[in-house]
Amino acid sequence: MADLKDSRLIDPQNDPFLWLEDVEGEQALDWVSEHNAKAEAALQDEAFVPLKDELRQIMDAADRIPGVVKRGPHLYNFWTDAEHPQGLWRRTTLESYRGENPEWEIILDLEALSVQEGTTWVWHGATVLRPAPGAADSPWRRALISLSRGGSDADVTREFDLLTKQFIPQEEGGFYKPEGKGSLSWIDEDTVYAAVNIAGSDELGSPVTTSGYPRIARRWKRGTPLTQAEPIISVAEDDMVAGAGYDSTEGYERHLASRVIGFYDSETYVLSYDAEDEPILTRIDVATDVRLGFHRDLIFFAPRTDTLIAGTMLPGGSLYVADAETFLNGPRDDEDVVEITPLFVPTESTSLQGITATRNVFVLTVMEDVVEHVEAHWRNSGHWQSKRVFDSITGSVSVSAVDPRESDDVWITAEDFLIPTTKYLGSLAPLLEGEEETAQRLKQAPERFEASGLATAQRFATSADGTKIPYFLIGPAETVQAAVETQQNVPGETSIVGPEPQPTVLYGYGGFEISQTPGYLSLVGKAWLEKGGVFALANIRGGGEYGPRWHQAALKENRHRAYEDFAAVAEDLVETGVTTVEKLACRGGSNGGLLTGNMLTQYPHLFGAVVIQVPLLDMRRYSHLLAGASWRAEYGDPETSDWDYIQTFSPYHLLEKGRDYPPVLLTTSTRDDRVHPGHARKMTAALQDLGVDVTYWENTEGGHGGAANPEQRAVMNALIYRYLWQRLND
Repeated sequence: MADLKDSRLIDPQNDPFLWLEDVEGEQALDWVSEHNAKAEAALQDEAFVPLKDELRQIMDAADRIPGVVKRGPHLYNFWTDAEHPQGLWRRTTLESYRGENPEWEIILDLEALSVQEGTTWVWHGATVLRPAPGAADSPWRRALISLSRGGSDADVTREFDLLTKQFIPQEEGGFYKPEGKGSLSWIDEDTVYAAVNIAGSDELGSPVTTSGYPRIARRWKRGTPLTQAEPIISVAEDDMVAGAGYDSTEGYERHLASRVIGFYDSETYVLSYDAEDEPILTRIDVATDVRLGFHRDLIFFAPRTDTLIAGTMLPGGSLYVADAETFLNGPRDDEDVVEITPLFVPTESTSLQGITATRNVFVLTVMEDVVEHVEAHWRNSGHWQSKRVFDSITGSVSVSAVDPRESDDVWITAEDFLIPTTKYLGSLAPLLEGEEETAQRLKQAPERFEASGLATAQRFATSADGTKIPYFLIGPAETVQAAVETQQNVPGETSIVGPEPQPTVLYGYGGFEISQTPGYLSLVGKAWLEKGGVFALANIRGGGEYGPRWHQAALKENRHRAYEDFAAVAEDLVETGVTTVEKLACRGGSNGGLLTGNMLTQYPHLFGAVVIQVPLLDMRRYSHLLAGASWRAEYGDPETSDWDYIQTFSPYHLLEKGRDYPPVLLTTSTRDDRVHPGHARKMTAALQDLGVDVTYWENTEGGHGGAANPEQRAVMNALIYRYLWQRLND
């Protein structure tokens, strides 16, 4: 590709705004403070505080459905509300949880801990040690709790005693992972696997990869210094991360290690120990783009591309299972074969969205044209059977095992754009006896906005290469219905006259095989739909709505297809009378911020406003900033000839002098250590140089989510919706 034209504002070799990459530099933070003040003065109008308070009330509502995980006799939940903005880790029993007002036992108060330690701690999760086999009656006592300062990806992990409800100090032998990216995971009460960012005596050089993740996974025994923990597996500096873990399922115990090469490629190793307790790694011989896992006596394979395994060609996007011992060790005699069984094979319209395993059943969430259903697969006398289950539960459905080692019960969560979340407790055990599965509704959240008079519809736009792109439309019933009828209108017939065009927000993501599915729009509903706005959700290529092929269609040099898809949806919204260009905005964050950045620079004529959140924008330097190197499998490597195509979707380098751009809002977080805040800062400065109407707001905490607690999330969303309402209703 030819060099960038003289009309381009930014020279990749001479970046005038590089100083804004100094995250906490005095000059950069002064710049942030100045822009925040301007943004807040403009957007915190008379409607801001009431809207912010309404959104905060939704986030803090006491009648939200608590999400739970079962650990021993208890159900654990992490909860935030108005009195506990940093959150409570708590537990109850299933019997109590079934009631309207469960009795919760508080285990850890993060608000109190933050005050006590002078640090704003953000919850990153906990893993609880299961009692050893043969000690089923022993209490579930040990936990590893991960906490982040201000919401960054880097965190600390500390050992916690569930009986005394106290952290176990390092000086008393407690496990402790220093702040950084990585993890600790249990092997037994006195041993963990540690993937940590520390320098050892291994002469590897940097202890982290170019992506910022640990290069070494270690076995760490209590009472020994972490720096002396035994290395298990190491990876190259240009790989992504090393890992190790232990499956303690009784009778099927397994140690595994992994070399994650990139986002979509990895090697998995069976880890064993010899008589001297030295580690032995045996690689599982499958292609690196095959996701694999174990469940009891089974190994399962989910290839991203067509792959030959055990003499069988597995289509990309499929799911197959085999006997683990036979596959790993080979047939036991001449008559024994490695039998590999398909549980799911995709079609042009279907994809596998989720896999969970109960004790005896594989439960698959399958999507067909972005509509989900659930399938169960189980063995009967050695033969696999399957059945669609829970068909009466509609909307987006999430299924997870209650306890995959002990039962065939599942948690089921269902929601739709206008239907609040409902939680069920299901059982698949009856299937094993030839009977029907059961599902008991446990809880349903109340409505958070007025949905009467609103409707939803699925539509399809036609992209530049003729591909049909699904999207969802949510808004006033007369607007939605008129748009559907207009799209169905036969050419040459009289056009249907619909209602007045409405202010519309088009949201998209289009990357990393992440699907955009219907979900209850509590904040969008209150801030936008309730006030007459329309919301559209695009299922563009780069996502996972049609499996790996939908994602791969927009990888690297084909990235433009995601942007063509999104532009086609925008054009369809205007052509069918839903809105006008002046009343249409797009919004996206992270990879979706790269998407809306490209809408701004490549399709400015389609939008009346653009919202870009925690974005990637400088694709020349992205791989040098924080976790950016880990995304080269998605975008390409700008340090190679890949730059020839990467520069065609690098918004920072596509800005042109003398071109008209719509108003734009950029938001980010100082504490985002995944996508560098410099992307948003530099883009704002460049837009200002061009005289564009640009507004910038940066939260000083928040991590990649942009906010660290409900108050910050409410402020951020209220600012965004006041911006959209002001710009689209001028």
